[in-house]
Amino acid sequence: MQNLLIVGCGDIARRLLPLLGRRYRVFALLRDRDQSAFWREQGALPIVADLDQPASLRRIVGLAQLVVHLAPPAEGKSRRNEHRDLRTRQLLAALARQATLPQRIVYISTSGVYGDCRGERIDETRPARPSSARARRRMDAERQLRAFGQRGVAVSILRAPGIYAADRLPLERLRQGLPVLHADDDVYTNHIHADDLAKLTLAALRHGRANRTYNACDDSELAMGDYFDLVADRFGLPRPPRLTRPEVQARISPRQWSFMSESRRLSNQRCKRELRSRLRYPQVCDGLDAAWQERMSAC
Repeated sequence: MQNLLIVGCGDIARRLLPLLGRRYRVFALLRDRDQSAFWREQGALPIVADLDQPASLRRIVGLAQLVVHLAPPAEGKSRRNEHRDLRTRQLLAALARQATLPQRIVYISTSGVYGDCRGERIDETRPARPSSARARRRMDAERQLRAFGQRGVAVSILRAPGIYAADRLPLERLRQGLPVLHADDDVYTNHIHADDLAKLTLAALRHGRANRTYNACDDSELAMGDYFDLVADRFGLPRPPRLTRPEVQARISPRQWSFMSESRRLSNQRCKRELRSRLRYPQVCDGLDAAWQERMSAC
């Protein structure tokens, strides 16, 4: 039985844990001590430490042969660190203190590192050109991990697009009537169900190649407005109004607008071929149907 450390114990980690079974002895790095009881009940051993407090990370030194890194970068507090992922840097510094380095690290990054591809179909050979500060921090994390991998650690990076699930849908946005772009101006977006991302994380632990990136997306090919229409129709909400680019930009937040400034269609063929994991929800409509059924069952 190998020791596995999960860093970043949020939604995907909670979905991953039941998939691990008894094959691994799981350690969960937690910032909040109050979460310890939950993780202990789920069969994991909680380790209270904070990536923003390097001294606390001595508790993970020598702990695990496998690491799943799910923690997002912190927003840079200075211009110098605006595009740096200091959390990954501090995690790797702690792991480097081990007498024996971890055998494998799986990291969930973002497809945002590709930047705007003008709607082109792309695979992992596409050069990364992140345009947002958020994506540049992810790119910095990827570079750090690749460099760490040169020391004999198998690093696999999953580039995830928009993650959705029954509790991760834009229902409130639809209720507010926020607009989307006219079809002629719309951008392509990509998706992955949270359960499938957890499955792909486990597949990368087992089959991921060293220093390899994977587009962790489903098979759907949707414009963003069509995605919102699908959600609205499935949950009985009004479709969002379609407006021009200036009109939409004036009515939504800068963060929301940043997602409407990039367009790409991701290929997941490498993921299918090398990770050997079959998606439970290959199309967004499959995941939305399951989300609707889950909601009806809860009523």
